[in-house]
Amino acid sequence: MEPDLFTAAAEERQEKDPAASPLAARMRPRTLDEVVGQRHLLKPGSPLRRLVGEGASGPAGPSSVILWGPPGTGKTTLAHVISKATDKRFVELSAITAGVKEVRAVIDGARRATGGFGKETVLFLDEIHRFSKAQQDSLLPAVENRWVTLIAATTENPYFSVISPLLSRSLLLTLEPLTEDDLRGLLRRAVADERGLGGSVELPGDAEEHLLRIAGGDARRALTALEAGAGSALAKGERAITLETLEDSVARAAVRYDKDGDQHYDVASALIKSIRGSDVDAALHYLARMIDAGEDPRFIARRLMISASEDIGLADPHALPTAVAAAQAVAMIGFPEAALTLSHATIALALAPKSNAATTAIGAALEDVRKGLAGPVPAHLRDGHYQGAAKLGHAQGYVYPHDLPEGIAAQQYAPDAIKDREYYTPTRHGAEARYADAVEWTRKNLGRGRP
Repeated sequence: MEPDLFTAAAEERQEKDPAASPLAARMRPRTLDEVVGQRHLLKPGSPLRRLVGEGASGPAGPSSVILWGPPGTGKTTLAHVISKATDKRFVELSAITAGVKEVRAVIDGARRATGGFGKETVLFLDEIHRFSKAQQDSLLPAVENRWVTLIAATTENPYFSVISPLLSRSLLLTLEPLTEDDLRGLLRRAVADERGLGGSVELPGDAEEHLLRIAGGDARRALTALEAGAGSALAKGERAITLETLEDSVARAAVRYDKDGDQHYDVASALIKSIRGSDVDAALHYLARMIDAGEDPRFIARRLMISASEDIGLADPHALPTAVAAAQAVAMIGFPEAALTLSHATIALALAPKSNAATTAIGAALEDVRKGLAGPVPAHLRDGHYQGAAKLGHAQGYVYPHDLPEGIAAQQYAPDAIKDREYYTPTRHGAEARYADAVEWTRKNLGRGRP
């Protein structure tokens, strides 16, 4: 909500004693020109520039915006810069703690400020993806009527997590992970700047490179790790943050993977596509990321079962039983041992010969059915076990294949509309080669073989 006496007191204390705040907070930019990265969003005349009053005059006021990007790319930073630079009334909410009641209070206050004092309101809503559809709906009248200018931040794909009406009334601005050069400049500024470490420590090149590796494009993570390393070095009476000190103070980088967001689907997709491409090492990498992030092993096992039929099929008839066995095993044992079973299945599937013939076959058959190419079942194939079936001609003329020497009867099985269709086109990959021979032989003996 709007600043209260306690917030103001906390901010005053931080100004007098910078060490009371984390390094990442102390190094937060104060102007748009200090923002690291995101140059594509900060050009003259951009929506963010106009929000702080640059070129905002005239009938076309600044639009509401949705900031979408990975953690640590500057979404909250941009909002705070705008809050300090703009002459508009600025209100901040977090979707983690706020609800419809708080949103309505902000909107009511914005309408009073506009009507009574001509003061526009900027509402910064962090973590908007945590709002339900109903909670997001409560923002629509205010955004549509420009009672507030909304700045919403999310780490989740807005096309999945933000309602369409709100998306259509806002500009979607995508923030990119910071480059190594962006982060390098930020780290060096933090080491030297009085708001940061004030030159109290030095950052050798090898330690700086390690910080860049573990940051993963996340400025907050880079500064947090730097602060931890600096604290360890100063505690030991050392001026330089050595690589050894840094590794001791920062155990490892957290894997960027949100089990409820688009990273969940992106990494799962990469796992399956790596298996499809027979790159066993890439497949194991993505599997490890999912395991390390605490993904449900049953979800992984389900994806492997789908892959076994979708991408391998009869090229390796053992692929599906292997995947099913893995799914049964992980349901019984769970992590950490389930990692071994999932690795077993992933390796087997990645190295198996590949065929999507089963996938394309059912796809082609479904397409014809949906086009209306069905037609009645041939009379000789219809059920003839009930009284009166014979009078209707059902089951009359049916030839029982087991009565024939070769076990195949040359009679029509498909409806007339698709009697000449061939849906299954086997490859010659792996074990499917023998199915290709079988298909050719059976179609010929059914009187349907190609000349």
